Amino acid sequence: MTLAIKTENLSKHFNSTKALTDLTLSVAEGEIFGLVGPDGAGKTTTMRLLTAIMEPSSGEAWVSGFHIIKEAEPLKEAIGYMSQRFGLYPDLTVLENIRFYADIYGVPKREQEEKINRLLGFSNLTPFKKRQAGNLSGGMKQKLGLACALIHTPRVLFLDEPTNGVDPVSRRDFWRILYQLLKEKVTIFVSTAYLDEAERCNRIALLHQGKLLALGTPNEVKQLMQGTILEIRTNRPRQTKALLREHFDPEAIGLFGDRVHLVSREPDKDKETARRIVSGAGLELLGLRIIDPSLEDVFISVVAEQHKETVHGLS
Repeated sequence: MTLAIKTENLSKHFNSTKALTDLTLSVAEGEIFGLVGPDGAGKTTTMRLLTAIMEPSSGEAWVSGFHIIKEAEPLKEAIGYMSQRFGLYPDLTVLENIRFYADIYGVPKREQEEKINRLLGFSNLTPFKKRQAGNLSGGMKQKLGLACALIHTPRVLFLDEPTNGVDPVSRRDFWRILYQLLKEKVTIFVSTAYLDEAERCNRIALLHQGKLLALGTPNEVKQLMQGTILEIRTNRPRQTKALLREHFDPEAIGLFGDRVHLVSREPDKDKETARRIVSGAGLELLGLRIIDPSLEDVFISVVAEQHKETVHGLS
């Protein structure tokens, strides 16, 4: 197996803040790899280290065969990077933005027209090529950012929360485009806070507070689930979540739309306790059942388990 990305004990500290601690992982050529975690987990720091934008405090990493410190310049030519605030120029049209990035990346003029037309078609932006970037919807801006990051045909593509704040339909379209890229042997390293998106990746790494919690395929990571998921539906989900957090480990409670999920080791007992708490508060119980875990449930479960071990370790 040829590796596109390899890290060994990669760490980054900002004074006393440990943004990333001893990250060791590898990504195979031609896979979609997901870096998953909430805000502050260390996802953007990892991206900036791997794209040679900042240097690590310790550890090493290689991307497309290039060392992130010793070979930073050739590394940058081999990758595409779409940050959370990708630098589109609102006063330039879609076409002018792509041409601008083609010039920045040194794409020969004779190759530009064919590549640009292909990327416009690929991202469904051809009908909008004369529209100013500032007048595009959020989803279309993301597609344009992707087209700009692909203009020089990178071997590894880094996408930092590319669908953050984008509507569900545009998110689905964006992922469809990513799957098409896989056919061209592009390795995609994507960070996301959306755990439903993580299910679309070949493999994922769960990050929390700068530390690697789990690594594997989505199904392998689901096997790490500690306990059973109780889904509780009431007429006031936010109040229900707050109430349950007073009686159960707060780390084991999550809100999913209008439903509260409780990670339980004793589902029968916890069912009755939850039922009593809800009815005692005068809330209407609409449903209480055991469900299959999602990746987000697994994340909550693993964090809760880690929190429990830390508390026991301190006591």
